[in-house]
Amino acid sequence: MSDDTTARLLVTCPDCPGIVASVSSFFYNHGANITALDQHSTDPEGGTFFMRVEFQTPHLDISRPLLSQAFSQAVADRYQMDWKISYASDRKKMAIFVSKYDHVLLELLWRWSRHELPTDIVMVISNHGDLKEAVESFGVPFHEIPVNQENKEEAEQRALGILEGKADLIILARYMQILTESFVEQYVNQIINIHHSFLPAFVGADPYRQAYEKGVKLIGATAHYVTAELDKGPIIEQDVIRVSHRYKRAHLRQLGQDIERSVLFRAVKWHLEDRIIVYKNRTIVFV
Repeated sequence: MSDDTTARLLVTCPDCPGIVASVSSFFYNHGANITALDQHSTDPEGGTFFMRVEFQTPHLDISRPLLSQAFSQAVADRYQMDWKISYASDRKKMAIFVSKYDHVLLELLWRWSRHELPTDIVMVISNHGDLKEAVESFGVPFHEIPVNQENKEEAEQRALGILEGKADLIILARYMQILTESFVEQYVNQIINIHHSFLPAFVGADPYRQAYEKGVKLIGATAHYVTAELDKGPIIEQDVIRVSHRYKRAHLRQLGQDIERSVLFRAVKWHLEDRIIVYKNRTIVFV
């Protein structure tokens, strides 16, 4: 299946009989072929219904704008849907924020260079200049914006100016700065962070030290959407690995960084493929 012909529908609505039949009939009547359909309800009676539909568009009998208008009138309004149709050919534009740690940044750039991430990486922004050469070797523009306690607001405004109209999604690839609420409000559910612990454990700074001092037997990583409250946003993906009392902090960090790479990659890929619905402070992830 080609990105040129693939489209996706995400739906959230009150659950009731007939939703799947109505959606399927609508696309059939307009010449679309459904190639994937996933659904979930929070309760068999009176729950909230979630659905992701992937369909092929080469034989549509109407244009994209008219398809959305017709879907709204024929299906969405009837079932009180919060919905969105997107097209794989409209590639999302992604910016990456990073500080000095390079492992998750380079993982994303390498995967992207191998066409494993359906996106255009339009820039990397960093509060340090250390990774400029590595980033530019992938042909990606690098912007250094130093941040300190005195210039934080000014630095964020400068970043927003560079991002304006160029990025749909921001990835915090171990960006060691806390974004302000006003910045986050510009990209609601469009900023993904990798936190180097299995949230909600060890929120905040230096979680590997916290894990070591607690003598944990599992360490992990968490990819989540960023909200104004630190490390409290909707969780997209997590993973863990078993560790021993014999491991020092450096070994925990080394193992943890491997998990960070894979967890963030999966979360970003799922977002790009429109597999995630954010509901309240949770996510429904169709994989």
